[in-house]
Amino acid sequence: MRKILVLNGHPGERSLNQALANAYAEAARTAGHEVREVHIHDLDFDPDFGQGSFKASKPLEPQLREVLDSLKWTDHLVLVSPMWWGGLPAKLKGLIDRTLLPGETFDPRQLKYGLPTPLLTGRTARLILTSDTPGVYFKFVYANALIRQVQRQILGYVGIKPTRVTHFSPASHAETDTVTAWLETVSKLGTEGQ
Repeated sequence: MRKILVLNGHPGERSLNQALANAYAEAARTAGHEVREVHIHDLDFDPDFGQGSFKASKPLEPQLREVLDSLKWTDHLVLVSPMWWGGLPAKLKGLIDRTLLPGETFDPRQLKYGLPTPLLTGRTARLILTSDTPGVYFKFVYANALIRQVQRQILGYVGIKPTRVTHFSPASHAETDTVTAWLETVSKLGTEGQ
């Protein structure tokens, strides 16, 4: 059984992403996995790294400290997010900026091939991505840019890998049968802890 952190990165209280995150978490719990959930719309924090630096970052709000502690606790991260304007929602990006800190998730004093040593190794991830961009267009026109960013420049940078991807599109006006099939897919992943 796995320790799984499900992070819903959609800032709205009701969304397809919320339903996908809930379906995954419920199936994982039913299968016996230990699950923690974070829904970004429940968090109240300053998303701006601002004038902080690696040596003097802003103190973390208690909710951000809990997110960071859960990242250290988990062995499998499930990040559920929409793609907006080719990237992550601003509040989710702010959470990443504020919590993936030096000394906590990577060590800038220990370099390997010019990069800091990742401190969250031994963890895997699943990105569940929703968008209106068709998969073929996403892959061949946009070269999977957001997926590569999350896999390599964010999660891989701190040692979380591999990151597998499940992409659902078009999401904004998906038919009920389509959404039901997506929820079933996510529930199966939750049961398997994948």
